[in-house]
Amino acid sequence: MQLLKGVDLVEVPWKNGGGITRNIAEGKTALGPTWRLSRADVAGDGPFSNFAGLRRVLTVISGAGMDLLHTDGTLRADPLKPVAFDGGLPVTARLLDGPLTDLNLMFDPAHCDGAVRLLRGAAVQDVDPPSGGLTAIHVVQGRPRIAGDALAVADTAFLTGPADLQLAESDALLEISLRYLDQSAAITLSIAAR
Repeated sequence: MQLLKGVDLVEVPWKNGGGITRNIAEGKTALGPTWRLSRADVAGDGPFSNFAGLRRVLTVISGAGMDLLHTDGTLRADPLKPVAFDGGLPVTARLLDGPLTDLNLMFDPAHCDGAVRLLRGAAVQDVDPPSGGLTAIHVVQGRPRIAGDALAVADTAFLTGPADLQLAESDALLEISLRYLDQSAAITLSIAAR
């Protein structure tokens, strides 16, 4: 297990200059990035950056949520409900009730497949990353334990092997699963930290 503390995340400007993100980690091949995991603070309505060729899974982790407006309709991003869409889709955010923070998983579907799911409530679970991939656990609420280690809000644990996950009733986590499609491609994990 590798652990990135939330307090060690570094702020960087959005690609479109409209806000701030905190990169958590990315996977790369010799040809470039294949996936990225980050947190973003969204202070107001506005356009999303264009990430053509990538899939996005966005999960609101604090705040009331937002509507993602696009030419074919609206996607609703409610708290703790992952929303998947094409990274090249021209999207404009309309906040429902003030600023929010979201967790973004972006991945190249030619190299990997990604998913995000909510884990909450008292439970003991075995987490087993996909073969040839990895699982990240991002803490949204509470102080869960992984392999006996306590985590705090905004911490992210990266697992390449099985681990026990212990949740209290008040805990809420996001499980991010990445499965690499080409097992022969060397994908390196780069964890962002100060």
